[in-house]
Amino acid sequence: MFDIFFSKALQKLFKSHETNPFCQINLPLQSFAENKKCCGTCFLGSFFCFCRRYVNSFVISADPFYTSMAKRHLSLKDLASELNISISTVSRALKNHPDISPQLTMKVQELAAIWNYTPNQLAMGLLKQETRMIGVIVPDLVTHFYSSIISGIEEYAKSRGYFILLASSYESMEKEIESVSNLLKARVDGMIVCLSKETDRFDHFMQLIDDEIPLVFFDRVCLSESAPCVVIDNKGAVEQIIRHFNQEKYRRIAFISGPAHLNISRARVEGYLSGLEESGLKFDPNLLRSCNMLTEEAIRITDDLLKLPEPPDAIFAINDMVIFTVMKELKRRGLKIPQEVGVVAFADEFHATFVTPQLTSTMHPTREIGIKAAKLFFKKMEDPGFAETVVLQSTLVIRESSTRN
Repeated sequence: MFDIFFSKALQKLFKSHETNPFCQINLPLQSFAENKKCCGTCFLGSFFCFCRRYVNSFVISADPFYTSMAKRHLSLKDLASELNISISTVSRALKNHPDISPQLTMKVQELAAIWNYTPNQLAMGLLKQETRMIGVIVPDLVTHFYSSIISGIEEYAKSRGYFILLASSYESMEKEIESVSNLLKARVDGMIVCLSKETDRFDHFMQLIDDEIPLVFFDRVCLSESAPCVVIDNKGAVEQIIRHFNQEKYRRIAFISGPAHLNISRARVEGYLSGLEESGLKFDPNLLRSCNMLTEEAIRITDDLLKLPEPPDAIFAINDMVIFTVMKELKRRGLKIPQEVGVVAFADEFHATFVTPQLTSTMHPTREIGIKAAKLFFKKMEDPGFAETVVLQSTLVIRESSTRN
């Protein structure tokens, strides 16, 4: 009754929108043209809106937590942290997804309204402008391994009307950070990345995630709880190598791994240890070495291994380039491959068949890795909270370098 009475009183006081100082429509020319009258209720709407905003701004300005967030754009992560739920759940609740309960949906949307959450304008701006470009960062642009993955990414991206913009980190974290910055300046819609061998901090990627810019990792990955990833079963691949060596009567198997902070190194060391145990072979710490993947380091490690009182009779390495150095050193010392020392590598670069003896290597499904990464990218575009790790299987291609029989 009060609302009706108050509305009628305001209608008499303010004959049209343009004469009502509290009117939120604020379109005087259009009001005159259409001979609109002020409904009166716009005063109540303005009044209550003013009160709510005043109270909210008072609470926010008085709380250090909210003032710190005000210095940057609120993200899904902030809402998820406050409610102690996942980013994916927040994202779905804001879209009224049927999988989220009405009660939780209301709770999320109420908090978003109170905090004045809006989707990040940088991320949304990129999409609205339809740059249709995906930034791709790889450690190098030379090896067949990465070029084949890039081809897979490009193939699927083109099928969706997108193109790719390439950048190389040259195995440098500094260059990787620079590449992220340059791709953002180029206004890509998001990024697909393989980490450099030096990367052991991820602040530059966390910023992309916080800003809800689509991000996918492949092979060397990080932040899998927040970003989709594509990897191979590294542990299973190494276990397969150990089984093969064991079948060929090799007993002292050395593994030259990569930098310890990389996910592929950790998983392959795990496979090395479990593979030895499965085959009934004793683990010798002297046979497990970490390498920075440079030629000089690979030479030094090979020299150390061959100087052991009981040198290895089989060696496999983190990638083909390291094992090529190992093979060169073995030949320089007059050791016969595979009769005296068997060798196996990862990646199966095309020149594995051009060395003598031909190199046994673990072949990655590189094209499939690229396609999967691109598919995950588009899922991430649709749902900022999406995160999934896809594990693909590799194949051990057996050639002359590891076969005694």
